[in-house]
Amino acid sequence: MKDADDYTAEDALIVVDPQRDFCPGGALAVADGDSVMAPIAALAEQFRHVVVTQDWHPAGHSSFASSHPGRRAFDTVRMPYGEQVLWPDHCVQGSAGADFHPDVAGAVARAGLILRKGANPAVDSYSAFYENDKTTPTGLAGYLRDKGVRRCVLVGLAYDFCVAWSALDARRDGFAALVLTRYTRAIGMPAPGGGSVEVAEAAMRAAGVHL
Repeated sequence: MKDADDYTAEDALIVVDPQRDFCPGGALAVADGDSVMAPIAALAEQFRHVVVTQDWHPAGHSSFASSHPGRRAFDTVRMPYGEQVLWPDHCVQGSAGADFHPDVAGAVARAGLILRKGANPAVDSYSAFYENDKTTPTGLAGYLRDKGVRRCVLVGLAYDFCVAWSALDARRDGFAALVLTRYTRAIGMPAPGGGSVEVAEAAMRAAGVHL
């Protein structure tokens, strides 16, 4: 494994969902999420390959609590593809909340690919590689292979959901994966037997993701 700061043309920086709605003041704010935006922009200057993902939900998306009468945000429901956390309406296509945070503009400018996800109204999409049905690919793996990328370096929001799922799927598709935790922030949902951070970290370590 190369040193974490020894980035080469075989590395790609995957900046996950650096959007206004995931930062303080947004519809699904991650505590302190805005603090990693400027550092991510500076980090991106070290990479030849940069990919930025963008949550891009249609109004009325099935993952929104507002689409399920009687349900509240952060409830869990059973969908045809498995369990789904219900979220506040966020990152709706064309809304200000879906825009990239201004402090990450440098990374967005360097991006060779901006990958929009979550546009299918019937299936959520945490991962940069697959929708939540775990079978529908986004095309990212093929893009990276065509660029000669062998390792994904992941940063962004949120650590315990979209970043973690992207790292797991990077490993699933045969890439080395490194999550730079100082450039991420977590939602930190509590749960019996371990919260979302603990569950995500255990899964990533088991899959060979380097944290």
